[in-house]
Amino acid sequence: MDLIIVSGLSGSGKTVALQALEDICYYCIDNLPANLLPPFAQNLLESPSQQTKRVAIGIDVRNKQFLKNLPESLQQLETLGINYRILYLSADDETLMRRFSETRRRHPLTDESTSLSDAILLEHKLLASLAQQADFTIDTSTHTVHELRSEVRNLVGARDGAGMMLQIVSFGHKHGHPGDVDFVFDVRCLPNPHWEEDLRALTGLDQPVIDYLASHDTVTNMIGDIHQFLNQWLPHFEKENRSYVTIAIGCTGGQHRSVYIAEQLQERFTDSGMPIQLRHRELM
Repeated sequence: MDLIIVSGLSGSGKTVALQALEDICYYCIDNLPANLLPPFAQNLLESPSQQTKRVAIGIDVRNKQFLKNLPESLQQLETLGINYRILYLSADDETLMRRFSETRRRHPLTDESTSLSDAILLEHKLLASLAQQADFTIDTSTHTVHELRSEVRNLVGARDGAGMMLQIVSFGHKHGHPGDVDFVFDVRCLPNPHWEEDLRALTGLDQPVIDYLASHDTVTNMIGDIHQFLNQWLPHFEKENRSYVTIAIGCTGGQHRSVYIAEQLQERFTDSGMPIQLRHRELM
């Protein structure tokens, strides 16, 4: 049986993540009491139904007893021979506060003496241990619902079938760095199509921009050097049983250079057979 425990900060998208797992045929349950987890998993393990061979369970701070007994519960799962993984979702505090304000929903830890900001801080502390044990971590600060669904499906699918996934994201430095990345490559030193009037409104996906950047040796050399570096070191990450490695390519606005280079890297690594997820943050 494949069991995924979904947790994370309130407002980070756990419900969306569970829905995404349900879309790829996971049997999903939210907020199962801690003392029921091992016997529940045991029953599923013995069930002849194929529907219960892939299970996802949502856990949050409302289930404080689960958090307290988590080490013991996970040990019992290992004793039963159940393969489990932990998916942890987070977002920056500003994003979380904005989401609660927009939805007008109450944070589960707020009360008459605890403000929203204090509740978020407390939740960070309560979930710190679980976050450290996570097999997958997704920072949803800049994700749309569609993007989060896609990333969850791709992460789980990659781990189930084809080893470590390479995630490539292009971005613009003026819009801030993406969260939860392993490597950031700054390509602002390269020739900028923005200063060519006929290219300014285009993106790195358009042929005139592609031709412009491909004509510069510095761009070609940068792509080659990044590819060579990653090609040498990604196998070492995979040996450590990493589910994915995320690299970010950043130019000034995230429209031309970073998009083109991210596309070129995807093309080069596609030939290696490694699962790849590509996202152009500023073009969404």
